Amino acid sequence: MKNRLRELRAVHRWSQVDLADRLDVSRQTVYAIETGRYDPSLPLAFKIASLFGEPIEDLFFPDEDTDREPR
Repeated sequence: MKNRLRELRAVHRWSQVDLADRLDVSRQTVYAIETGRYDPSLPLAFKIASLFGEPIEDLFFPDEDTDREPR
């Protein structure tokens, strides 16, 4: 899943640690979400959306490669 987390974090001038503290997760979790290695749980995704004041669908969207149907 792709996301705008890194972009929004930069706009707020927050480090990964700053964001992790606000979300009550580890810095490694923030890094993993930003790089697409980890998809957040639904409650965490809603918490992220609320923190940035944006709808969840504006923050997270399917990776085009994984959205394709098998042939």
